[in-house]
Amino acid sequence: MLTPKQHELIRFIQQRLEVTGISPSFEEMKDALDLKSKSGVHRLISALEERGFIRRLPNRARALEVVKLPEDAVTGAGARGQKAATAAASDPVARHVTKAVSRDPANDVIDIPLHGRIAAGAPIEAIEGQTSLPVPAALLGPGDHYALEVSGDSMIEAGIFDGDFALVKRTDTARDGEIVVALVDGEEATLKYLRKDSGMVRLDPANGSYEAQVYAPGRVQVQGKLAGLLRRYH
Repeated sequence: MLTPKQHELIRFIQQRLEVTGISPSFEEMKDALDLKSKSGVHRLISALEERGFIRRLPNRARALEVVKLPEDAVTGAGARGQKAATAAASDPVARHVTKAVSRDPANDVIDIPLHGRIAAGAPIEAIEGQTSLPVPAALLGPGDHYALEVSGDSMIEAGIFDGDFALVKRTDTARDGEIVVALVDGEEATLKYLRKDSGMVRLDPANGSYEAQVYAPGRVQVQGKLAGLLRRYH
């Protein structure tokens, strides 16, 4: 069963596709559902995607496809005719579809939490912050994400440099060889390759000047895995 907001969003996407043939931008979805930020839209879309109601079309930053609808949702070509006009008069979401048709296309950008700096060297504390980072939606897949500013050079051979922003998908599990945010002893976080080695956890750098860090499994907690990078040029 969908939540009311999930129901509103999938109905808005479907109605917009029927009227224009183009999926709405994140900004338009945010306005239609009266949400405070586009991160809320991202969470709703991820939930609908995980439950099989929608899917993202590959290699396109602004493309959603409705796979199935709730049983009580309005579908079919009739929505383009009198049904759409009637719905627009009484339904705030449908009214927003009509309003959105005249808008210029917008780049989809999501605000995700920015939690301070993380070491790409010896572990340092990842600072919990109150700020956010705007990220192109095309860089993120389904799931909940956050960002960390990279400090250090131990991952430069993986293309991760000091000052980059690591885009991290929240998860507490990862496969061997994936780049993860690892919390050591519940206090210090670092960005490294995760390896399992003879019953121990090894955090490998991507820089020949640094040595691997080896810990007992109980000392290391995965807090996310690398999903992408942002770099600013000054």
